[in-house]
Amino acid sequence: MTIVYLYTDGACKGNPGVGGWGAVLRYGSHEKELYGGEAHTTNNRMELTAIIQGLTALTRPCQVEICTDSQYVKNGMESWIHAWKRNGWKTASKQAVKNDDLWQLLDQQVQRHQVSWTWVRGHTGHPENERADQLANLGVASVREKI
Repeated sequence: MTIVYLYTDGACKGNPGVGGWGAVLRYGSHEKELYGGEAHTTNNRMELTAIIQGLTALTRPCQVEICTDSQYVKNGMESWIHAWKRNGWKTASKQAVKNDDLWQLLDQQVQRHQVSWTWVRGHTGHPENERADQLANLGVASVREKI
């Protein structure tokens, strides 16, 4: 199975505020960069969107190694999502899961692939994380140009 490395980041200027997401996909010597944004969003929504967009860009099932600086997303996918699904997208305290629309989309995309998760500390010089951050900021800029 093809191994793809997916590096992602989200950014938000104000939280909530104008947000952007960025993704770098690497397969062998091939690389693809993606970015976008929204006028009114949160950082967590942009972190989720970056991964969803990266996985959606893959046209066939792959082994995907996702590298993110979001513990929220990594912990959500490795730990919390199982109980949320069992509880009808409710938390242990019976509250609606925040961003459940995106968590459900991410869950659908993850089901298409063999996924592993790696967390890296953001803004510490990790080259691909820094590039994903730059792309997320381009996403913010692209939205600001339109408003």
